[in-house]
Amino acid sequence: MHAGFAQTQENRWNIVNGAVFAVLALAPVLLVWLGTCTAIDLALADAMFDRQLGAFPWRHAWLTEIFGHVILKRVFTGLAIAFIVLAAWDWARPTTWLRRFQLRVVALSAILVPAAVSLLKQASASHCPWDLERYGGIEPYVRLLQAMPAGVDAGNCMPAGHASSALWMVSFAVCFLPRRPRAAGIVAGVMLTAGFTVGWMQQLRGAHFLTHTLWSMWIACAVVFALITALDRRRYRSTSSSRRP
Repeated sequence: MHAGFAQTQENRWNIVNGAVFAVLALAPVLLVWLGTCTAIDLALADAMFDRQLGAFPWRHAWLTEIFGHVILKRVFTGLAIAFIVLAAWDWARPTTWLRRFQLRVVALSAILVPAAVSLLKQASASHCPWDLERYGGIEPYVRLLQAMPAGVDAGNCMPAGHASSALWMVSFAVCFLPRRPRAAGIVAGVMLTAGFTVGWMQQLRGAHFLTHTLWSMWIACAVVFALITALDRRRYRSTSSSRRP
């Protein structure tokens, strides 16, 4: 009976993994389409920009500049450090495999999600809205996959770096795996919403376009999924080896 329950749980886990992988594989297609075939970035930035003032009114507002850009980042960074310390402590004084698995996924996500976003920003040609001629700056607007005009330096603005300070928390979903995938999905959705909100506040300031934030959300999900898959397979191999005569 126990073996049957375990097999059922394993099958459900594989189905969930397959569904998540499919969504992650298809999402970039949608994001590329949004960035190359629609004007949603400019439409939203236009709505946030005050033509009479010649500026983004929320750029230096306390809510977006101090609370959203400084205070929240410090809180999320402190939380990330706490999980990294907990994972290091568990390494020295290990508990159950499941707890160790969960702590490692969260701690590694706290490191790798912001790092991945930061590295990709360095290779990005896109400029931030407030640097564009359209919004009082000096740089041209270039769509995703378009070449930057000769003599124009890369903007290094995409994906949204600040949102990644919160998006690593998508990894909290692992605390409900593998037994409660629905709860894990809800937690992931809540954390994605939190990260999107942080990104939205920077969009209000003119620091990013919508697609910059959406790409950061995808990167966070991809990194967390890769970590869960890699560490889970490592556990599976270890368990299989220990059972061999």
